Amino acid sequence: MSTDQFVHALSDSEILTPLLIFAGVVIIVLIRSAASVVSTVARERTRREIAAFIAEGSMTPEQGEKLMKAGERKTC
Repeated sequence: MSTDQFVHALSDSEILTPLLIFAGVVIIVLIRSAASVVSTVARERTRREIAAFIAEGSMTPEQGEKLMKAGERKTC
């Protein structure tokens, strides 16, 4: 199959529409997955930093607990 035939086959709406929908779903899943990873990494980094402040004595465990609870999501 030559390139021209391939492009012509893709331009057929019976193939192009499902292909675009599939590509869109894949892109959305990848973006949401990446956002979730970034969010988790940031949350864990914050928890480690709070633990370090508590360990060095510049923050009480109660203050650290309040900070960690402040960022939690409320579940219904």
